[in-house]
Amino acid sequence: MSVVDSCPLGAATTLAELALDPHPRLALLRAQEPVSWLPELDGWLVTRRDLALSVMRDAGTFTVDDPRFSTAQVVGPSMLSLDGDHHSRHREPFTAPFRPRAVRDGFAAFIQRETDRLITTLEQTGAAELRRAFAGPLAVAVVTEALGLVGTSGDTVLAWYDSIVQSVSDITAGHEAGPAGAAAYTQLRTAVEATIADRNASSLLVSAAGRLTAPEVASNAAVLMFGGIETTEAMITNALLHLLLHPDQLALVRADADLLDGAIEESLRLEPGAAVVDRYATRDTVLGPARIRRGDLVTVSLTGANRDPAVFPDPDLFDVRRENARLQLAFAHGPHHCLAAHLARLETRIALQHLLDRLPALRLDPGHPAAPYGLVFRKPATLHVRWDPAVGARRQLN
Repeated sequence: MSVVDSCPLGAATTLAELALDPHPRLALLRAQEPVSWLPELDGWLVTRRDLALSVMRDAGTFTVDDPRFSTAQVVGPSMLSLDGDHHSRHREPFTAPFRPRAVRDGFAAFIQRETDRLITTLEQTGAAELRRAFAGPLAVAVVTEALGLVGTSGDTVLAWYDSIVQSVSDITAGHEAGPAGAAAYTQLRTAVEATIADRNASSLLVSAAGRLTAPEVASNAAVLMFGGIETTEAMITNALLHLLLHPDQLALVRADADLLDGAIEESLRLEPGAAVVDRYATRDTVLGPARIRRGDLVTVSLTGANRDPAVFPDPDLFDVRRENARLQLAFAHGPHHCLAAHLARLETRIALQHLLDRLPALRLDPGHPAAPYGLVFRKPATLHVRWDPAVGARRQLN
């Protein structure tokens, strides 16, 4: 029996379906073909949480270090596309600023100021599209601050990010990437080289340049840039959408601000901003019911793993009081666990707290429905909201 014949559900699965509304299909695959061959993907899709963890923990058998890895095709080798000692050498120079205490001490005040500045520009309008008017600019500002790039603005960084992410998405979907991603990366690399030229300056990139070459600093800066922006923009947008779609859960958060962290974790579980991570088999192996051959693409569906009913009862339910929501895998797992996860959580918490505090009666705009979309990166294309801009009508969320 061929691999296609052994995976009829996978053979019938389209990438368009996974981009639009993946959850029903992922539930079927998880129950019947938890490691399934998808001809449209030309690889395996892993949807069960325990098997997803097995793949992400075993970098010796399932590696990112492969010429087909989409991100490396755009920005070159980095911590994201290397394993073993090479991965450690690239990642270690960037770890210290992203530990929990360092994140709070180094970024909390800046995030508070930038969040308030962005909300102040919107406060009296009564309506806005918050993905591009708020979530994106906040994420860009924080990444720009973290990297300390010389001579760049938030608009420039956002333009680079858009181009690089589009190229990565095109390659992952099996298309040829256009020239914009490569051009954006060349400009980013020039900015990185200008930044690290002053070795007496104090910045994350200058510090890393003491242990990595200039091209290596640039490739890792690109990974931090588009990873940080994409993760946080999606986290803020998806979490706000989930809360506004579920007024009962929003009421719980308004009554008890400690539940805001639970709401963020639950949103990450239901709609991780990065829906999948790719690995490549280094040898013939068995994963669950499947026989994987050396060189095969093995794609882990973080979205599928996060709704595994064996771990999360009523997995499609948005429950801000779910006790084990932090078992979600939105930040991946193993050696490639997201370096800036603590920063992304801090940004999202401050952003949501201030939006709920300063925009009274915040609600979705019924004229502009919103839903997450995307094969690799999932979030609404737009998030239109309304609120009552009455002066003084604020409710403190403590």
